[in-house]
Amino acid sequence: MQQVLMLGMSRIIGTRARLRGTIGVASAALVVTVTGCAKDGVAKDSAPAKTAAAGDQLPAVLATIGNQKITMADIQSRSGDDLSRLETQYLLGRSLIVERALNGILREKVLEAEAQKQGKTYEELVSAEAGIGLNPSDADIAKWYQENPSRTGGRSLDELKSQIADLLRTERKTAAEASLQKRLNKERNVVVNYEPYRLSFENAGAPTIGKESAPVTLVEFSDFQCPFCNRFAPTLKQVQQKYGDQVRIVYRQYPIPSLHPFAFKAAEASLCANEQGKFWALHDSMFGDQSKLSVSDLKQKAVSLGMDGKKFNTCLDTGRYVEQVQKDMQEGMKIGISGTPAVFINGIELKGGAVPFNTVAAAIDQELARGSKTN
Repeated sequence: MQQVLMLGMSRIIGTRARLRGTIGVASAALVVTVTGCAKDGVAKDSAPAKTAAAGDQLPAVLATIGNQKITMADIQSRSGDDLSRLETQYLLGRSLIVERALNGILREKVLEAEAQKQGKTYEELVSAEAGIGLNPSDADIAKWYQENPSRTGGRSLDELKSQIADLLRTERKTAAEASLQKRLNKERNVVVNYEPYRLSFENAGAPTIGKESAPVTLVEFSDFQCPFCNRFAPTLKQVQQKYGDQVRIVYRQYPIPSLHPFAFKAAEASLCANEQGKFWALHDSMFGDQSKLSVSDLKQKAVSLGMDGKKFNTCLDTGRYVEQVQKDMQEGMKIGISGTPAVFINGIELKGGAVPFNTVAAAIDQELARGSKTN
């Protein structure tokens, strides 16, 4: 298993363990780590005009054997999941390319134009927007160290000082750029009609917290034995505390048995607990001590949390939720989830795995500003 990153400064924070059966796509536009479940017709952007090429339009009848016809319906029954995965990868890849290019153009025409107007460099403009400057003080670094013990791995402040400074500097620059862009967009009457491609999830039966009518839905595919998922668990509590009824949190099962032998049964146990209204209590307990996830440990946890032990044991021993766990995993694999935690805000992937709360909050704030909802 991948070594647990003590501080988590790297952009790649979540477990990125490849699962068997993931299809590699040769086209550069399609080589994208796709996480989540999609339905046809979710994207709000329309397909761009393109020149028809040979083989672009499939014939109604693909082949015949005498009078017997082979059609796309036959292909769908044989390889429908692979086709669905490929189509979703294409739509997500296209969305990513368009979004990056659009953001680059807007930056050039708005931010860099403003810097030229004021006779400043782009960096000077961003630094001025930050107000307090981009470079953190020793006090800022010490404060972060004290407030994030779970991310320091027991290392001293002196050992981590430069890394913390880099992290804070990056966070301040990102926040200042976003603030500056928002202000200048308003001043220059910039209207962005483009919406990124959004995945749509079948969340029926999944444990949730928050109102179904919430304007933002956060979906997490997670593994109870994954250390990175453990690190992300407190972030969910911060989301609840800050946003309340504005955000609905949905937990989807994505155990990786090849890496975490106790994860699948733990996933079943969480759904057995959900029957008794104790999902989140067991969720916190399992992440609180990942060394105790055997069946006997899970049964003891259930009793200690006030569940009906007999009902819980029967549920777990009979494998009542094996099919639901498998369904979650199959949905995730269809569109290429490769590791945990995999997090989505209103159907848009939040890349980076166990990202810090500030990153999650920025994505939620952006969705609240859009005033849209896609779950």
